[in-house]
Amino acid sequence: MTALALALVAGAVVGLALGALGGGGSVLAVPALIYLLGFTPAAATTGSLIIVTATSLTALYAHARAGHVRWKAGAAFAAAGIVPAAAVGAAAAHLPQAVLTVAFAAIAALAAVKMLRPAADADAARSGSGDVHPAKAAGAGAGLGTLTGLLGVGGGFLAVPALVTVLGFEMEAAVGTSLLVISANSLASLTTRAGAAATLDWAVIGPFIGAAILGAWDGKHLSTKISGPRLQRVFAVVLLAVAAFMLVDAVR
Repeated sequence: MTALALALVAGAVVGLALGALGGGGSVLAVPALIYLLGFTPAAATTGSLIIVTATSLTALYAHARAGHVRWKAGAAFAAAGIVPAAAVGAAAAHLPQAVLTVAFAAIAALAAVKMLRPAADADAARSGSGDVHPAKAAGAGAGLGTLTGLLGVGGGFLAVPALVTVLGFEMEAAVGTSLLVISANSLASLTTRAGAAATLDWAVIGPFIGAAILGAWDGKHLSTKISGPRLQRVFAVVLLAVAAFMLVDAVR
């Protein structure tokens, strides 16, 4: 299969995850860029940020039209992560490739565990009071920003449960609002990677983004037809396999 075809297939899967689940797609983008398209880990994190930013903004528009984005609370949550995302993004370029790979494998495994526990998130959503705890929200937002800057992931797989448990959002609002957080963090991290972005293979990144954007629209429609927990379980299994492969590759 050619690089173009691989980019289109991988982009469609990433967009599908982001559109349907509000997160998880970026965790697939990085390994796809590394193992399918031959990017280095550092280049893959930069490329993933570009892909995730474009795709998240598209998915955010779709969820906003459906009334699933809480702009005020989401902006406050995202604001706490902007500085960490930019600062850590600048430092990440100097880390050893193996360290980035191992760290990413660990995060992918954590994402899979989160996705395999949708019932817990749903229970938290039903019991949430809706009260905002500023300190907890700021801490969670800063943590997500750090993750975005370091590994080139939007952090939606952590933003959704954080918005549910910390801010008491119902699941639909958490998914939509997480896309606002992802977009803000990814843009902040990209500001420190302008030079690296210029050297990327845009013949691959461009089609990847296009397929991801189309996939995000399909994912939004898919989320209305198939239950969230079922979608999450499918992606969780894929992520566990990806995490195991990356960990073995990094330590051998």
